[in-house]
Amino acid sequence: MTHVTIKDIAKRLNISHSTVSRALRDHPDIRDETKALVLKTAEEMDYHPDMMAQNLKGRASTTIGVIVPQVKHVFFAAIMSGISNVMSKLGYTVMVCQSNEDFQQEVLNAKMLVSQRVAGVLISVSKTTEDKEHFELLQRRGIPIVFFDRVWEDLETSCVVFEDYAGAFAAVEHLIKQGFKKIGHLGGPMNLKISQNRYNGYKDALAKYDIPLDENLMVCCGLNEEHGLAGFNTLMEQSRGDIDAIFCVTDPVAIGAFRQIRQRGLKIGKDIALVGFSDSPETSLIDPPLTTVRQSAELMGETAATQLLKHIEAFKNQETLAETIQLKTELIIRESSLPR
Repeated sequence: MTHVTIKDIAKRLNISHSTVSRALRDHPDIRDETKALVLKTAEEMDYHPDMMAQNLKGRASTTIGVIVPQVKHVFFAAIMSGISNVMSKLGYTVMVCQSNEDFQQEVLNAKMLVSQRVAGVLISVSKTTEDKEHFELLQRRGIPIVFFDRVWEDLETSCVVFEDYAGAFAAVEHLIKQGFKKIGHLGGPMNLKISQNRYNGYKDALAKYDIPLDENLMVCCGLNEEHGLAGFNTLMEQSRGDIDAIFCVTDPVAIGAFRQIRQRGLKIGKDIALVGFSDSPETSLIDPPLTTVRQSAELMGETAATQLLKHIEAFKNQETLAETIQLKTELIIRESSLPR
């Protein structure tokens, strides 16, 4: 189907395309009768303005780019909902790109958003991201960026993160207070700040209660369910089964471990306690329900979007802005971490 243009409307009405353009913009020099005729014809012809062309001409975009590691992930879907809640009210269109946890794809996403001349970009980095050149490219082209959840710290811009360290510390301290002593950790890729912070919370909680750090009780496995599945098996081999609780870097990892524990005929809570991180919807539905660290993904999306709007305004005024905003977490205690 051919896209209807201003020239098509002008041809039908036998007037100049500049008159049509000004009528659509409600220009005071155009008579009201002409405006009404142009608007009526535009509706009949199913005309829609070419936002990209307008952006190129006026250098003012109404499109925001978002780069996430996985679109299908419940956590990132909720974040995108929060972003849309803020941006749609202000007339912005949100363009979502998926890196699929691939560094090269993330680079391509960034370059595509540059070509689209977006007003700004919200980014959560992939687990394989190696450098910051593509982020710097965005900034060199005058496109403000804000990182959320998974961040790249070595850039002058803002980041929106959760209190990962505090959440992890609270989770492991809870396990210790339930009487567990051999507490394992299924961690994420250590190049990611969220993995580092959650590991540090785990480590420092053990130290507070004088529990030695045992390398055999730690596995860096990944962030998804399949990683929890494989990671649990590795953890059992390394520890020779001498383990009574596990703190997992994410809920999907915990769900993977959960399934392996049940497959081995072990009882969750009695034989091995389990704690996740995120409070995904399924964590309250499994049996027993999973203890986890709650983080509001939608609030993160709203906060990141609001911060990006501040960056866009600051850029217009030739000002720089660099803040780190930390959102609180909450430990949700359920049966998976309670001795039975």
